[in-house]
Amino acid sequence: MRIATYNVEWFNSLFDDAGNLLDDDNPSGRQDVTRHAQIEALGIVFTALDADAVMIIEAPDHNGRRTTATALETFARVMDLRARRALTGFPNDTQQEIALLYDPDRLTARHDPQGDPTGKKGATGAPRFDGVFRLDVDVDAAPELIRFSKPPLELAVRTAGGFAFRMIGVHVKSKAPHGATTPEEVIRISIENRRKQLAQCIWLRQRIEAHLAASDPLIVLGDFNDGPGLDEYEKLFGRSGVEIVMGLDAPPGMRLHDPHARQALQGLFAAQPATARFFIATEGRYLSALLDYVMVSSDLCALGPRWRIWHPFDDPGLYRVPELREALLAASDHFPVSLDIAL
Repeated sequence: MRIATYNVEWFNSLFDDAGNLLDDDNPSGRQDVTRHAQIEALGIVFTALDADAVMIIEAPDHNGRRTTATALETFARVMDLRARRALTGFPNDTQQEIALLYDPDRLTARHDPQGDPTGKKGATGAPRFDGVFRLDVDVDAAPELIRFSKPPLELAVRTAGGFAFRMIGVHVKSKAPHGATTPEEVIRISIENRRKQLAQCIWLRQRIEAHLAASDPLIVLGDFNDGPGLDEYEKLFGRSGVEIVMGLDAPPGMRLHDPHARQALQGLFAAQPATARFFIATEGRYLSALLDYVMVSSDLCALGPRWRIWHPFDDPGLYRVPELREALLAASDHFPVSLDIAL
């Protein structure tokens, strides 16, 4: 079985309010890429990926006018994908939903949020992800109220053969200092965002520990906007959000596993994998980063899964297929990460 995560930049801009594809030559949300070109590229990528389930990050919007599942299922039908059923959880206000697109012949999935709902005052102990988490993130003895702008998607999944497992789709807050206009604001906003990002990862880790303690086979996947050694502010807090979520200081059975994260932990001078590629206009170059992960519990890791980052410049097999290589570059600023595993 192949399970993947894929952050599709501005997928929402490719659909009208009825969920139909806007297949024309108007600009897409991607710089210098038309909607037709992005749609065509995404069709090539999803077809080549041929996954049984894809956790889509930045999926089309869900609001009073639009429905994420309608848009994704339209896309799957037009592209003739096996993964043709879409499922979402708690909607958000960012036009970037978290959704699962999956093959209903191979597995079933349902939104199954854990934890208790909260009021505005929040709660400790891993409340439901659409609620409020109380955590003292700045060590002033007064807990802050932490919210997910994009609540993680919690799923109960069962294969056609009867194997049950859990999936959590994640899009954790960006640490970038958006809105800063002075060096002092950059520092202040960066530290504030780092604290919020770590708090979200602590909240997520508490839920993960509950599943691992219950011996639930678990896959946590998505865009964490983070990785070991990714920025200087990590030194202020001792570890990255990814390290917190994986539980690297926990007993072996309570850890999550992702070989790309492990590779990044080897240090800045080791070869670094990358799942995203952003153009830095002021410097005239691209910045590569490891942001997307597929983490698995120890019991699933024991099955010998194989991970793959679909980066056309790092994977010779992808580079040698010009159509797929160019499609991966046009489709999004992130690349898919897949996991092949016998379930």
